[in-house]
Amino acid sequence: MTETVHRVGPGVRRPGLDPQGYIEREGSLGRVPHAFRPVVAAARDRLLDVLGDRLHSAYLYGSVPRGTARVGRSDLDLLVALREEPADADRDAVQALGEALDREFAQIDGVGTLLYSRARLLSDLETFDLGWFVACLCTPLLGEDLAEYLPRYRPDSRLARETNGDLVRLLPRWRERVSAATTEAERRRLVRFLSRHLVRTGFTLVMPAWNGWTSDLREMAEAFARYYPARAEQLRSAAVLGYEPTADPDVLRTYVDDLGPWLAREYTRVHGTKTPRPGD
Repeated sequence: MTETVHRVGPGVRRPGLDPQGYIEREGSLGRVPHAFRPVVAAARDRLLDVLGDRLHSAYLYGSVPRGTARVGRSDLDLLVALREEPADADRDAVQALGEALDREFAQIDGVGTLLYSRARLLSDLETFDLGWFVACLCTPLLGEDLAEYLPRYRPDSRLARETNGDLVRLLPRWRERVSAATTEAERRRLVRFLSRHLVRTGFTLVMPAWNGWTSDLREMAEAFARYYPARAEQLRSAAVLGYEPTADPDVLRTYVDDLGPWLAREYTRVHGTKTPRPGD
């Protein structure tokens, strides 16, 4: 059954937008909780050490620069822009750096680092995906801020399509990962990852109608619930599991056999599919 998305009336402005209706950049170094500041300082210094002149710029994203990180529960999320395309040696270096930080600092639960070239982040193909991510969700840590070269963004259908309009292509890979997850630790990590991805996809499905931005999973689920009440409890549950994951294999099966396929179909109906990337 298809549900109708009702748009917000003219003049209504949601959180996360500036007075002109553009998405405001979230996070700042000033919001980093005191307990996480030594981790951020170490990451900044060591990125310079391991990448040297290849490093163009580096950014924080996620709960740490938003000021909502929880000691011992939150990970440190980094995005690194290189002057050239990343090589295997670069990937190995940032992985080793992340593992070292994770061992040394008990206040974080893992380190995730996205690694791209400056040219790719500023490419026309990525303007409404990775470019938007840098400009709106990343906090500058090192080097020149690439946001200076990117446009301002509204929460419109084009942004929705290019950020999360690839679920239909992701689902086969997810099913393989679910089948391969045999331990509780693997399943718990996968539940956390898929829960967050599905909630964000559900939110960006309704983002143009809701007319705003948030990175809080629970707020995303509530925004979605306004337009798709029949699926509201599924997304609310996924938002909870995005913060407190379970190892229940039934959750994973529901994601790849029910909620995920429905979201993929509805997303395609409302916004279309994401522009294919090389290798898709």
